[in-house]
Amino acid sequence: MNFGGKGFSTVTQSTITRRHFLARSACGGLLTALAPTIIARASAADPKVPLAEAFDREVLAFMEARKVPGGALAVVKDQRLVYARGYGWADRERQEPVKAESLFRIASISKPFTAVGLLQLVAAGKLELEQRVFDVLDLEKIAKAGKLDPRWRAITLRQLLHHTGGWDRDASGDPMFKSREIATATGSRAPAQPEAIIRFQLGRPLDFDPGTRYVYSNFGYCLLGRVIEKVAGVGYEQFMRERVLAPLGITRMRLGASLAAGRLPGEVHYYTPRDEKGRAVFPGEKNPVPVPDGGFCLEAMDAHGGWLASAVDLARFAAGLDNPQPMAGLPDRVKQLLYEPPAAPVSRRPDGSLADFYYGCGWLVRPIGRKGKANYWHNGSLPGTSTLLVRRFDGLSWAVLFNQRSEDGKLPDGAIDAALHRAADAVAAWPTEDLFPRQP
Repeated sequence: MNFGGKGFSTVTQSTITRRHFLARSACGGLLTALAPTIIARASAADPKVPLAEAFDREVLAFMEARKVPGGALAVVKDQRLVYARGYGWADRERQEPVKAESLFRIASISKPFTAVGLLQLVAAGKLELEQRVFDVLDLEKIAKAGKLDPRWRAITLRQLLHHTGGWDRDASGDPMFKSREIATATGSRAPAQPEAIIRFQLGRPLDFDPGTRYVYSNFGYCLLGRVIEKVAGVGYEQFMRERVLAPLGITRMRLGASLAAGRLPGEVHYYTPRDEKGRAVFPGEKNPVPVPDGGFCLEAMDAHGGWLASAVDLARFAAGLDNPQPMAGLPDRVKQLLYEPPAAPVSRRPDGSLADFYYGCGWLVRPIGRKGKANYWHNGSLPGTSTLLVRRFDGLSWAVLFNQRSEDGKLPDGAIDAALHRAADAVAAWPTEDLFPRQP
């Protein structure tokens, strides 16, 4: 594999626009329109495979096969932004192109951010990972006598970070997508917000003993958002923007809104493959609504899936985590907690050894070799959204965001992971100049 080479010697900035995408219902399904903004560096040495060619061919092939309207990519090498680009349409109807700085819903890539925020409070001595979430949030006050599963009292913050808290969404459903049901059951205003969702969950049994299994849980990270608010004494978004994002130079990330009327300037529109519509979770909305625009409550998903970001914002985050200097006030000893494996028996083979990969604190981790290196990654998915953030062992990172997810099992969104590893391995020379200063 080729990971290095001569740096690009000049910088070019260009915009390439073609007229339109084929209608999604048209025969053939070829990608015939491209409305990107490119920020990249040209190579005087004409490497065997230029960086732009390597990544563009993979992203465009992925989008073409799935008829994805728009996407954005940012690539980092050794903490330098070396490539950032938009592909296709932010708004297909108005033919507004995606730009490198376009904002997307990042879905579950919100979790690594929440993990860093919580660990900042650990670093400050305000929390310990073995504390029980039941005690930190004083849930006794809202738990219904006689209905509380006693195992709730044993769930630690560490277990919430590792997704070992005791909830299995395949067995009992994901409460973060039960807005109407929970609002009705709790007598609260629809759509249900975190406080109502927590009250609802306190009346239901856990699906397994905490700490014994890994099962991905959005609700666990919802609880962590409330822990941040309780201990920090300010709202979750304010704490994250001031304590995590601002020190990294990330200024445009915001919590998103469910309805199209709440869309921010520079935010893309969201699409589904067949323009699926459903019942709105917001009272007063005219039904049916496009599923990405009111079919679920994004506001309630803040700490586990509610953030908006550009690909460049995610690249800044990745670069900050890879910086050997303390990141956003997070000492190295605490930063390493992001990557520690869960306690046994979780993610262990029958012989007790650690599995090939595992979920740390907000990151999936695959150790590489015996020198302490690893690949770290997280993906995100919502109706109208598919995202991926990768930090590789060799100093490369990338973020890719799309405004439509696949509903075709033969064309999984996860295929972009291998595609971008192929792209990185094909690059013969990496730029030496940092494009971060050019980005908002």
